Amino acid sequence: MDRVEKRELVAALNKVFQETGTVVVGHYTGLTVAELTQLRNGMSAAGASFKVTKNRLTKLALDGTPCQPITDLFTGPTAIAYSKDPVAAAKAAVEFAKKNDKFVLLGGVMGGTRLDSNGIKALAALPSLDELRGRLVGMIQTPATRIAGVLQAPAGQVARVIGAYATKGEAA
Repeated sequence: MDRVEKRELVAALNKVFQETGTVVVGHYTGLTVAELTQLRNGMSAAGASFKVTKNRLTKLALDGTPCQPITDLFTGPTAIAYSKDPVAAAKAAVEFAKKNDKFVLLGGVMGGTRLDSNGIKALAALPSLDELRGRLVGMIQTPATRIAGVLQAPAGQVARVIGAYATKGEAA
């Protein structure tokens, strides 16, 4: 990799660290290519990205970003998972780490707040942004359907009363 490529990589990583919601750092020692591919596929399915990085270049890219508190995690064979959704990268990383002991979560950062591996696991336990949106829409719709039911009930009762008087008048 020549200097121009390194500068481009540092600039691209810097942009990622500026725009991302969550970054998860892990060691991938001992993972096969097939396992890394499986991890990448799981990340992309969750809406996250996974990248094996060069520590020195990543440390340069972290300068001046909200993710700077995790600079010391970049020793050894490290990789990063990141996503704009604060939960997606953490969920996918924790899910893969449960199935594969060779992938070790070191920690991460969310919105400038450094998280250890337990913090990443706690973050992964939270519902995703899409799940929260679905719950919110459901909560908003529920009272509306109840209101519609309540409003329709008196009209139905009035119609039944009028119908009863009409049948009573015809019988007389």
